[in-house]
Amino acid sequence: MNTLKLLTLAFSLSLATMLTSCKTAELQKIVDVLQQQQQQPLDNKMVVAGLKQALSVGTRNTVSQTSQQGGFSDNPLIRIALPSELNKVATTLNQVGLGSYVERFELQMNRAAELASIEARDIFIDSISQMTLADGWKILRGENDAATQYFRRTTEEKLINKFRLAITNSMNKVGFYGDYKKLLKTYDALPFTQKPDLNIENHILQQSLDGLFTLVAQEEQNIRQNPSARVTDLLRRVFAN
Repeated sequence: MNTLKLLTLAFSLSLATMLTSCKTAELQKIVDVLQQQQQQPLDNKMVVAGLKQALSVGTRNTVSQTSQQGGFSDNPLIRIALPSELNKVATTLNQVGLGSYVERFELQMNRAAELASIEARDIFIDSISQMTLADGWKILRGENDAATQYFRRTTEEKLINKFRLAITNSMNKVGFYGDYKKLLKTYDALPFTQKPDLNIENHILQQSLDGLFTLVAQEEQNIRQNPSARVTDLLRRVFAN
């Protein structure tokens, strides 16, 4: 009986060793295949998929930043300042102790831009979905801001149309027009002053778009230059090459 048990045990150990060897060999084959795939050159589909991921990450981050309160007003890089046409108004009001009107006016311009910028999200997504193979390779091989240029070319007109209405609605929502009229009325009441000729909506619109694309370019630079910003394997492969 003891001899039978020993033979059985020896057979079991031999079988287990064979199975383990087989499993190890199979696992090694899988690892080898995966490594070969990683070493294969990027094809067109992979490049475009990687770039779409990059653009999605960058624009999502941009809209997330700009659409929150303080997204424009607290960022010196894109904060919307008074138009030059109102410099004289601001200087005069500050001199007579009415600078609070100017500060509130400037803050409301930025609030309007922040509320409107959420409209960019769907437009950016649509532009990403329309990107062709040629666009993808041009961006990958292009200048450091090639993706931003692509976005500006494919989305700016739509953004202008969307933002114009959104900014007007936002300005109404934050009470901008009432304060703007009050500011100009206060200025007009001062001696020897003349009301400026200015389309304030166009100023906020252009500054909003410039700020948006400034941050898109910043995100693009981050993904191109900072490996830790490449949050997926595909991004790491595309931009590493």
